[in-house]
Amino acid sequence: MAVHGVMMMMLVLLLSSGSWAATLSGLGDTIGPETFGKIGNFSAFLLDRSTGRLFLGATDAILSVDTNTMNQRPRMVSWDVPEEKRRSCVAKGKTEVDCKNYIRLLEFLEDGRVYVCGTYAFDPQCAFLELSSFTLEKADDGEVKMETGKGKCPFEPSQHYTAVMAGGILYTAATSNFLGTLFDISRATGPEQERIRTERSINWLNDPEFVSSAFIEESTDRNPTGDDDKIYFFFTEVAKEYDLYTKVKVPRVARVCKSDVGGMKTLQRRWTTFLKAQLVCEDKPSGQRYNVLTDVFSMQHSPGEASSTHFYGLFTSQWERDELSAVCVFSLSDINKVLNGPFKELKKNCENWINPDPVPSPRPGQCLNTELKAEGFESSLKLPDKVLTFVRDHPLMENSVTAAPLLVRKGTKYTKLAVTLTGSEEERRGTVLHLGTDRGELHRVAVVGQNATLLEERSLFSSQEPVNNILLQQGWALVSSLHSLARVPTEGCSLCTSCETCARASGLGCVWSFKKGECSYTGLEPGPGDVVDAALRNCPSQERRCSPTPRVLRVSKDMRILLQCIQLSPRPCSWEYPPHRHTRQHHSDLQVTITEDNLGTYICTCEEAGPDIRDPALCRRAEYFLTLEDPVVGGTGKTAGVRHVLAIYILFFFGGIGLGMFILYFIIRRRSNARQGHHLPDNSLSSGKGRDLLGSSATPQSPSSASLMSDGFRLTEKQNGTSTTTTTLLSNQGNGGHHGNSYSGTLINSNSSNGHRNSLYGNCNTSSTSSGLRLGSEILTADSLDGRTGERERVRPEGGERESGEGDEVDVGLGDGSKRLEQELASFPRFKSPAPLAKCEESSI
Repeated sequence: MAVHGVMMMMLVLLLSSGSWAATLSGLGDTIGPETFGKIGNFSAFLLDRSTGRLFLGATDAILSVDTNTMNQRPRMVSWDVPEEKRRSCVAKGKTEVDCKNYIRLLEFLEDGRVYVCGTYAFDPQCAFLELSSFTLEKADDGEVKMETGKGKCPFEPSQHYTAVMAGGILYTAATSNFLGTLFDISRATGPEQERIRTERSINWLNDPEFVSSAFIEESTDRNPTGDDDKIYFFFTEVAKEYDLYTKVKVPRVARVCKSDVGGMKTLQRRWTTFLKAQLVCEDKPSGQRYNVLTDVFSMQHSPGEASSTHFYGLFTSQWERDELSAVCVFSLSDINKVLNGPFKELKKNCENWINPDPVPSPRPGQCLNTELKAEGFESSLKLPDKVLTFVRDHPLMENSVTAAPLLVRKGTKYTKLAVTLTGSEEERRGTVLHLGTDRGELHRVAVVGQNATLLEERSLFSSQEPVNNILLQQGWALVSSLHSLARVPTEGCSLCTSCETCARASGLGCVWSFKKGECSYTGLEPGPGDVVDAALRNCPSQERRCSPTPRVLRVSKDMRILLQCIQLSPRPCSWEYPPHRHTRQHHSDLQVTITEDNLGTYICTCEEAGPDIRDPALCRRAEYFLTLEDPVVGGTGKTAGVRHVLAIYILFFFGGIGLGMFILYFIIRRRSNARQGHHLPDNSLSSGKGRDLLGSSATPQSPSSASLMSDGFRLTEKQNGTSTTTTTLLSNQGNGGHHGNSYSGTLINSNSSNGHRNSLYGNCNTSSTSSGLRLGSEILTADSLDGRTGERERVRPEGGERESGEGDEVDVGLGDGSKRLEQELASFPRFKSPAPLAKCEESSI
């Protein structure tokens, strides 16, 4: 087993170091708990791009880190919860951990301050951070100046939440009550009469999980229609339009207009421009759809031009049990096209769809522009009720925003996404996706056309720290987890440290220089054909993208290995292997249990997008050759030796246990026999002269019992629903010596099941002169009972009569303690008054 463990570790290292698509790099600049101390749970991030200073919202504190050096001690300002506030939170049923102040919002204000909001022990509060002194603004009484954070910040630390600042006004999507059952997309700051929110209707929001938000500002020179600025929200919610028994989740995009102030009568203090549409990330050839949105990255392909905005969404699937991630990109123009299209009718009447309502004029949900203002609609307050009623009942659009995935990765769960573009603005060469995983890793994937190539896998944090944020700044990526922060380079061909890695990035414009031994960027146009495959031919390894070098793996029998085949395309991967095999495919990888019959060549082939999307091209991604290792060196010979030694150890272990149990049993048996021979008289329960009747399963009123030990001294009896005290005793009481065929034992066992307070088991022949109770010196053990009835075998002496005086004999074993116990028991009323005795039953000989 030890040999197997070592070999498996070596095999994993071999596969990970030799992966065709992965290049493990250094850790870069990383700071963790040793620098931050006990401060952690980073959940809010704000970057000042002019100074490079990063603000982190943590538990009960705000930190400031200089990202230019990363070696200076962070600045910190504390903002914790008073003790009585914390105790009140705990009294409401929350935990000690949750009843702290988790900073969830950091946003710049127009006056240069930072607006800070935290959960504040399930009572959200907001404050103002002065950057010059790096302190929280104080009130007149010297305490932190605070204002309510309800609607601006979630109550619970783990609740999904997003917020964006637009022109100094805060727009949020969060829960708005203590229980976390009400959800709002709202304008949270600004004049009180302009603070509006969504309608409380499941047609608007149905159990949403908010993901991201973006403010799209229309430029004056490129906005001839005078269209309004817009705020977009991305979330996942339960679909109201699907009539299924299970809850189907769907990703959504919603839009509101910046100048919306609600309606005059209908939709008062509610959005009049709230519209939403479904996002569809689907690979049509395979039919796989990814319906849960986890992160969104917004960027303009042409800086300063709002219409060039694209939203890169990170998706997973509700129906896949295993880890699965996909990336789809949606353009702003496609989203607006759907939001300007037909409305979806959700009303039903007696199981039949009713005719859709006619769309009134002006178009419901439309943002104000120059044309509407010319018609007299200078504000949403002047919109007619029929328009507001229609948009209230029809927030969902009929069509969906669809896109094909750029990347699909099975077996890996991505948590965060950031994007950079390569090439000039006129001629884009490709896209680089920076993906954080739930195991503290950062992956770089190059997407050129319809094909994706994994360039780098970089481990930043421990496997228990998922990446929860990625910020890009001037060729660097600021990556964080709940307790750590790292800065790593993200742009430039210089990141490719080998010829093979540089060749895989050739689609981005990277070329390997053999003289300098480095990868550099070139502005030359890529030639026809497969530029990656052509570049790989020039590398010394002669490796080609679709012709990988076979890897020889020396294995041993019964070993279980995992052959890696990295799949990035949405198309499936297949394996070729010997016919006699014990394999199981896990995503695109293959698990093999080694036998003599399944040695040989294993080839993984994946489909990629060819010249025609309907005609995919096959690309060989991995090739392995499995062979048995030399038994002398450390193969099956050593394994068999280890197994024999282990078997001997196990044999000795169980043999020792058996021997110890036998010795213990022998000692106990000897002591038991000695004690019986020394204490018991001839007329005791161990002799053959007389036997008592025992309460057992032989009596029809009592169920069989496995052991008399469990019923030896039970002092509880139920009577009419109440409990009283009684006892079950073994007595050596005699009958005075003048009654024939008497028994030496007395057993009192009260049972409430007969409806009377009569003893079911007692002495058959009682003496009028007997008084009190005497306890026997021995309690019968299970092995002295008959296996069929649980009764002890009884041997009646010849004549069936006892000798005179035997009944008055007192056992020596109990001593004075027995006498005291007898006196105490005699004081109970139960034993003072004689009870009617049950009829005896003859015992079998």
